[in-house]
Amino acid sequence: MPRGRYSLHDPHDHTPLGEEHFHCAPGPSGWRYVAQLTTPSTTGPDGLPRENTVTGSVDLAIDELGRPIRLELHSANWQVRGAAIDGVTWVRTDPAGTEATEGNVAAHAFTGTSPAFLVATARLLRLTPSAGTAATRVRLVSFTGPVLAPRTLDQSWALIASETHSTDNGPLTVDEYQVTALDTGEQHAVHIAGDVVLAAPGIELEDLESPPSVFV
Repeated sequence: MPRGRYSLHDPHDHTPLGEEHFHCAPGPSGWRYVAQLTTPSTTGPDGLPRENTVTGSVDLAIDELGRPIRLELHSANWQVRGAAIDGVTWVRTDPAGTEATEGNVAAHAFTGTSPAFLVATARLLRLTPSAGTAATRVRLVSFTGPVLAPRTLDQSWALIASETHSTDNGPLTVDEYQVTALDTGEQHAVHIAGDVVLAAPGIELEDLESPPSVFV
């Protein structure tokens, strides 16, 4: 069961946004990812590291086909619960907890700043390498912090390379995806090994206690 830590930053100006302490594992019915979001690591005047403050959490479970069967997000007292029902359906609750708004979109899955969503989308699409970088279009509902506002967006994904590397723990296959935002045309690369994101815009894998899991 991989367990580790990502650092998150603004992909444009590299401003630190926080850290995501996670563990994840595949199971007989799919894959689950659980993480706690904290403030960025800092050092005090005495040179000692300051304690990180918890700012939110992520709990995502997908079935064996990559569809979200449960999503729960917390950020700045806002909360979202969702699942793949008639497309994707979610309930977003305000900080006071007095009102809840429900949303439904004819989309394939959810996305957001968490690396979990990149793994889940790759699992959903099940792409194969192609010399012509043929892309697959996917519609997603994104929740952005700190208020978890929903936004529907379209992306295209192409698996442009898949390489196997030798490691102390055995062979490690790294898939390189080209992801394109269809509203702006902006493209970026995402590198995934099993159920761990190795590199992506705004995401850095800082620590990993055990090797990535391999999907069957």
